[in-house]
Amino acid sequence: MSHGHEILLGLWIRSTHAEWVIQEGNHVYFIGICGTAMASCAGALKSRGYKVSGSDANVYPPMSTFLEQQGIELHEGFDPERFEHPPDLIVIGNALSRGNPEVEYVLARKWRYCSLPELLRECFIRGKRSIVVSGTHGKTTTTSMIAWILEHAGFNPSFLIGGIPCNFQQGARITSSEWMVLEGDEYDTAFFDKRSKFIHYLPEIAIVNNIEFDHADIFENLAAVQKSFSHFIRLVPSNGLLLANGTDANVAPLIDVDFCPVKRFGLVGNQDFVARPIPSGMGMISFEVQGDTYHLPMIGEHNMENALAAIGCARHCGIPVSTIQSALRAFKGVRRRLEIMGQPGGVTLIDDFAHHPTAIKKMIRTLKEAYPESRLWTLFEPRSNTTRRCIFQQELTDAFSESDMTLFGAIAREDLLQPSERLDLNSIVKTIQAQGKIAKMMPDANSMAAEVAAHARSGDVVAILSNGAFGGVHAKILTALSES
Repeated sequence: MSHGHEILLGLWIRSTHAEWVIQEGNHVYFIGICGTAMASCAGALKSRGYKVSGSDANVYPPMSTFLEQQGIELHEGFDPERFEHPPDLIVIGNALSRGNPEVEYVLARKWRYCSLPELLRECFIRGKRSIVVSGTHGKTTTTSMIAWILEHAGFNPSFLIGGIPCNFQQGARITSSEWMVLEGDEYDTAFFDKRSKFIHYLPEIAIVNNIEFDHADIFENLAAVQKSFSHFIRLVPSNGLLLANGTDANVAPLIDVDFCPVKRFGLVGNQDFVARPIPSGMGMISFEVQGDTYHLPMIGEHNMENALAAIGCARHCGIPVSTIQSALRAFKGVRRRLEIMGQPGGVTLIDDFAHHPTAIKKMIRTLKEAYPESRLWTLFEPRSNTTRRCIFQQELTDAFSESDMTLFGAIAREDLLQPSERLDLNSIVKTIQAQGKIAKMMPDANSMAAEVAAHARSGDVVAILSNGAFGGVHAKILTALSES
């Protein structure tokens, strides 16, 4: 009997809270179902013969449309009164916490529940060949590259990516392939499981791009982050591969292991995969690896490093160099990663996800190199749980030093932080101004759009940096520039 057929007949969930079997036709209920990964897994279970339903606070397209097309009953809001009968399994999303009415109802009745990473492990990863991409920076782009190379090679991989790869136009897909590519997030699994998500992903191939201190709400310091990555590395089997950045000082202490093969990549040094840059045209990176030339339609040294990890992984999977070359040349990037939104009035508007000071600094340097004759505007929203805090006060000040004009949005959820904990934006603005650059704090997206429309000129580049919606500032600037 095939592994897939075994899953269809009955799925063992080995949870930290319970152990049980769910059978074809059983009811699986997702609390927080409209997340990309939650919805994709819900759809896949429905296609396997399970009864699936779920709830979420915000029900809107495209995920609501996707779920309805799958025939999945979808409820807006959280109301335990809708539980006429206990579901056979409740999947609780990472965004849910104590106090949620449905969560409290489930806990009080001791119903069977698990996290999404646990469900992924038992239902979609176990028995597959799992490629897990981890690291503070570059996870989404590298995971997207690898998934695309495997797709280009005819592998038809499943994938779970924390963004929208433009080659697929969806962040998650479940197929019958033996290959699964996952973005391995170090953030915690659920309110009842504070281990990193990637601990659940059974890596055959584990990629570690880099390690820095981040997620200050989860990790106390860099050593705590490294400890979680060390636990992840220990999961690689002896017939697998650990593929790590050999130039990262924070990664180096973790990869001197003898329980699995280890290969290293990087832009310098004696690595297994090292890139030699080749001059290329605008909007293209060209480089040589092990005597073979690759062309990637992206900008930035960091993307060359991401591509090195993808090449090393693909070569281990047995994919020919020629296939990798053609796949990378056809790679379309990831939404919100140096994505050009438009050029109204000759002003280039770019959307980027960067929110950690290292990523911000690299992004600004990349744009200054790509547009050497342009003035660079950088618009930043302190939104992540780390950048809202004063932890990176000096690092964030330094990160914006090469930008010509910097506009700062309000600190997200500022009222939830003690004054002593908060990032001091006023101090950052004054320091940048003392360096002879323009820096301002803006109260909202409308004022920020008005500022850009009033002072930007043809040839300028405006980079919007946020890991959220930033008050819709992207559309507001496009409209304001078009009307000015």
